[in-house]
Amino acid sequence: MNVIEQGQKIADDLFDTPAFKLARSRDPSTSHDAADALDVNRMEKKVYYAICTFADNGCIMDDVLDRLDHLRYSTVTARFKSLKEKGLIIVDHRKRKGKSNRGQFVMWGKDFYKEEDDA
Repeated sequence: MNVIEQGQKIADDLFDTPAFKLARSRDPSTSHDAADALDVNRMEKKVYYAICTFADNGCIMDDVLDRLDHLRYSTVTARFKSLKEKGLIIVDHRKRKGKSNRGQFVMWGKDFYKEEDDA
């Protein structure tokens, strides 16, 4: 089983973010309409699969954005939080420099995460 198939097997039943969680109660009706129209589960899967393709090397936000360059920045980055909350991606203290020369946290698909060696 390759990395993508493994990630797909793990995640297929976990992508069920309801639309009401995508807009705040005080947001205008257009925000609620957009939330209803967005296929969040499909977007979460795309982002999750992209992260899993980096396997045990992990990736930073810039890597995921490069991999999914056909999607908007906000579409991709908005998925990180829900994927972390669902336990599908792991983030610890490790960082790598991004394009801006600032540190970005490294992310792993949960099955690829390995704790850092103390050696």
